[in-house]
Amino acid sequence: MFIKQAFNYQHSFWRYLLGVSIIIFAVILGQIPLAIAMFMEGGMDIVGMEETEMLKVLDSNLNLFLLLLTFAVGLFALFFVVKYIHYQPIRTVTTSRKKIDWGRFFFGFGLVAIFSISVTAFDYFSNPQDYLVNFQPEPFFIMLVIAVIMIPLQTSFEEYLFRGYLMQGIGVLVKNKWFPLILTSVVFGGLHFFNPEVTKMGNIIMIYYIGTGFLLGIMTLMDEGLELALGFHAGNNLLTAVLVTADWTAFQTNSLLIDISDPTAGVDILIPIFVVYPLFLFIMAKKYGWKDWKEKLTGKVEDPIVDNYIQNTDNS
Repeated sequence: MFIKQAFNYQHSFWRYLLGVSIIIFAVILGQIPLAIAMFMEGGMDIVGMEETEMLKVLDSNLNLFLLLLTFAVGLFALFFVVKYIHYQPIRTVTTSRKKIDWGRFFFGFGLVAIFSISVTAFDYFSNPQDYLVNFQPEPFFIMLVIAVIMIPLQTSFEEYLFRGYLMQGIGVLVKNKWFPLILTSVVFGGLHFFNPEVTKMGNIIMIYYIGTGFLLGIMTLMDEGLELALGFHAGNNLLTAVLVTADWTAFQTNSLLIDISDPTAGVDILIPIFVVYPLFLFIMAKKYGWKDWKEKLTGKVEDPIVDNYIQNTDNS
């Protein structure tokens, strides 16, 4: 099992505390180049600015690169922690399979990419008054290169941290699956509370962020690996950055379209959680033959040493 693999390596609680501390410290260090660049460009005027205004201090492509650099530094630190604090191969915090299944990654990526492009195209042609065409070749293609390289690093950091490292660490500590699923999903969603989208649309959008955490966590546990979640998260964020931006979003990019509508979040925010996300899971379940949902999502995580002891006792 995906979580159970951590028992085979150094999984003491203090190692996870140390590991998380190192990762947090690395993320803070990764923010320094962005902070310096903003201060050099905006001076003391950036103090007290709202987040959406701070995002406009720098050129959008430079801002995007430096923002994503933070997550790249965090990913490097996470891999360092896994390898040198837990002495665990990166593969085993990625998947329970003998090797990483890139076919699963690209299936998850393609599924959300097709959905995002279809929904954006439908809304654009249904409500053209809500959009401005923003295609400018040079800044767009610079942004595209940055996004293709850096966004997968950002999303991989979040997936390896929440659905990989912490899912395994909490799982071997509490010896079940439901608690790490709930905790990592709520914390993942909760960290989005400071996004400008929440300020603009209200706290109700937190249902979407936490629900997305549950979607990615369920993918990981049912499929016994991160591949689908890695691809899905990368596809979602990459297409979001490339297709549409707005002056109230965390990603300020040279996208193809600018959304100029006044966003609201109400009951419609529940549609992705209770309609679209179950559909994604249904498609994946059919393709990969997922079974025994209750056991995979809520079952126990037994120490293999205990299993071997019981087996040897039974045999004797």
